[in-house]
Amino acid sequence: MRRTQLYLDDDLWQALHDRARSEQTTISELVRRAARERYLVDLGQRRKTMEAFVGSAKNRWNFEDPESYLRGLRRSSRMQRLNKA
Repeated sequence: MRRTQLYLDDDLWQALHDRARSEQTTISELVRRAARERYLVDLGQRRKTMEAFVGSAKNRWNFEDPESYLRGLRRSSRMQRLNKA
């Protein structure tokens, strides 16, 4: 393992500090974990994941008129009750 030094903005440092405290770990470990996930990904695994994702929406509902569908959802008795109050 090699040592390096980073300069972090105050807001980034605070976010890392808060997360490290909640996970009971160190800021260094959070940075190492994030760098591993971002730069040491297994390209074969990434490809498998993407292939599994492609086509995942093929069985979803097909709305011919999505605007009418959404407007129908917005028309509910709850909204009518709120408007009368």
